[in-house]
Amino acid sequence: MDGDEEDSALTAPMRQEAPEEGYTDLYLDTIDRGVLDFDFEKLCSVTLSNINVYACLVCGKYYQGRGPKSQAYFHALEIGHHIYVNMETKKIYVLPEGYEVTSKSLDDIKFVVDPRLSPDEVSILDKEQKQAWDLLGRKYTPGFVGMNNIKANDYFNVVVHALAHVVPLRNYLMLEDLSKRPQLAQRFGILVRKIWNPRAFKSHVSPHELLQEIALRSSKRYTLTEQADPVDFLSWFLNNLHLALGGSKTKPGSSIVQKVFQGSLKIESQKITARADAGDRLRFEDATVQTEISRFLVLTLDLPAAPLFQDALDKNIIPQVPLTSILSKYDGIRAQERKDARVRYRLLHPLPPYLLFHIKRFSRNKFVSERNPTIVTFPVRSLDMSPYIEPNPKLYPPGEPVWYDLVANITHEAVRVRDDSVEGEQESKVWRVQLRDRSREEWSEVQDLFVERERAETLFTKESYLQVWEKRKKAKVNGKGKERV
Repeated sequence: MDGDEEDSALTAPMRQEAPEEGYTDLYLDTIDRGVLDFDFEKLCSVTLSNINVYACLVCGKYYQGRGPKSQAYFHALEIGHHIYVNMETKKIYVLPEGYEVTSKSLDDIKFVVDPRLSPDEVSILDKEQKQAWDLLGRKYTPGFVGMNNIKANDYFNVVVHALAHVVPLRNYLMLEDLSKRPQLAQRFGILVRKIWNPRAFKSHVSPHELLQEIALRSSKRYTLTEQADPVDFLSWFLNNLHLALGGSKTKPGSSIVQKVFQGSLKIESQKITARADAGDRLRFEDATVQTEISRFLVLTLDLPAAPLFQDALDKNIIPQVPLTSILSKYDGIRAQERKDARVRYRLLHPLPPYLLFHIKRFSRNKFVSERNPTIVTFPVRSLDMSPYIEPNPKLYPPGEPVWYDLVANITHEAVRVRDDSVEGEQESKVWRVQLRDRSREEWSEVQDLFVERERAETLFTKESYLQVWEKRKKAKVNGKGKERV
């Protein structure tokens, strides 16, 4: 028998280091950019392994390895798909020959795998009015793109959109090398870069890869199949992102997350005690005031109780309350009763660059969960936080306003849907996020894949649930501080 016939079919082929002369563009015409979707988790479609994964640029499927015994190699032989990109190194190879393709015509694919902008490009994201078009010719605005709601992850989508518009956090994730950080930080960075991608193949993104990691890290507390509360998720996510970016559990300001969002709060508590005097009359004794300093990432604002009855015209009253009214919880004067104590809160200088307000709408007891439909009215610019901060002349001139401008507003809508249960109808939650476009000074509302323009004057007409406010920077003019509008 011939020696050639005894050789294994797997060891027979010779690997090429480079294409033969005149054949450098071989197979490039078979690439189908329309089927490429790099948003999903990088798992081999055969072995489900996440190690050394390649994407077939003809059909879009993931396969492991490129050696003679690999799944990608077999796919190339059996199906005839020859162009593959390594999802980690972004290098593109022809299989089964095995040589690397260095054609400049493939740079757009490498960019879409992990969009990386230069520092100069990142610095003008909020200054330059930019429009882009996807492969199908659909126009979109980088930073204001739809996000796929795979089943019930709209609570996650709105939080990610809001965080992607916090400038210092966004710039850090877009420019820093996160390759040695945990997967949570890496995948969030890639998703933020895809949201701001000016050369995307499609006008929306899918958060599948990050959601898979979050479900794993949170022990399936936050998944894509069950709706959760955006504020609960935000608190969990910020704390875990802080640790993933190298933050300390004890040292404040040890990561970009705490530098951007963490502030300090003075809490004064006074026990309420009562005893009967000699005349058997009840007397309240004032206990000593205890003071503690606490740190916060999110400030909770309590709504006044909603009215129980209808008005004279038999129409439901939807009460309104100004934001400044519910912020008075932090003026250090009004006491709140908490169990057996009176508590007063006061913010401390310096306030963080970004404030997160949680407008508490839902309350639960043993029997039922209740929603407060009160509308909160607010300005979109120039919210003065100085009345709620304890004066400190060393850190900030007394009497000077501390201006904040709205960046993102997450809203809740209760929608009644038909149900097969005894009640017949059930209330479901719909989450949307309103985002400020700094380059145009316009507002957009994003709900899953839908992006629409909004009027700044009507933002407050919906049930605000979570707000992101940005501290206005001071510009130096003739050596004196002047607020930049």
